[in-house]
Amino acid sequence: MSSDVGPGDSVFKLVFRTPDVSEPGLLEAIWRNIVLGVVQGLTEFLPISSTAHLKVVPALAGWQDPGVSATAVIQLGSIVAVIGYFRDDLVGVWKGISAALRRGQWREPEARLGIAMAIGTVPILVVGLGIKLFWPGYETSPLRSEPVIAVVSIVMALLLALAEKLGPRLKRLDQVQGRDGLVVGLAQVLALIPGVSRSGSTLTASLFDSWKRPDAARFSFLLGIPAITLAGLVQLKDAFSEPSAGGPLPLLIGIVSAAVVSWLAIDWLLKYLQRHSTWIFVIYRLLFGVLLLVWWSAAGPN
Repeated sequence: MSSDVGPGDSVFKLVFRTPDVSEPGLLEAIWRNIVLGVVQGLTEFLPISSTAHLKVVPALAGWQDPGVSATAVIQLGSIVAVIGYFRDDLVGVWKGISAALRRGQWREPEARLGIAMAIGTVPILVVGLGIKLFWPGYETSPLRSEPVIAVVSIVMALLLALAEKLGPRLKRLDQVQGRDGLVVGLAQVLALIPGVSRSGSTLTASLFDSWKRPDAARFSFLLGIPAITLAGLVQLKDAFSEPSAGGPLPLLIGIVSAAVVSWLAIDWLLKYLQRHSTWIFVIYRLLFGVLLLVWWSAAGPN
């Protein structure tokens, strides 16, 4: 698709431009990474898919796709935020596991939470490692294309709406069991598909499984710590070794912006779910998916 548009061209062609393949300067690279960090921070913990937005926003701005490596490293900012925000919970889990190993107190809430987090992390590690080893073309596969992201976003919106309507609000975080970790961990695997949303899939599974909304969100955040951390660390070397304007500085600034915005997003969502449902995210995801399909149909494949 040409970046030149005439008076009769679709408005979508004026907004969604052909990616700029030229190497950006230092200031431009810093600006782009700040934007990506803000997008990452806003969307990692809200159930709207950070991967989808990190794919679509650069296309909207006419930038190159930052790629899996860069986006995974920017996610480290979100990990810094979630570890800092839930530091007391994590210390409690560590103490609970330590006490259980010494005295066999595996029924304590902190120990059970640690076990659930460990069990819930295994599925995404296995599948993620399989993709890394046996699917070298994953980053450029049709699975990461805009129409797939759009359809997946719509499907996940409908599933979240169904969970919101049908799921009873009974289970609290202090009641967590290893089985809960497995159920939510299997849902977390779906987040490897752009558009699903890690927090969206885990929150949806938790609501179907009778969790209270704030507790479901809290467990989703805690369960995401190992998975997102490992994903970022695995891609760290590749991301910083890739040639880019300004070297590692723009990427580091992106990590910082992601950390700040992620902290604010976590705090807002937990407070929001104390009094509200998830319908706002259902509506947003439906609109996001539909508009993305409309744009893709009008602009045509890249």
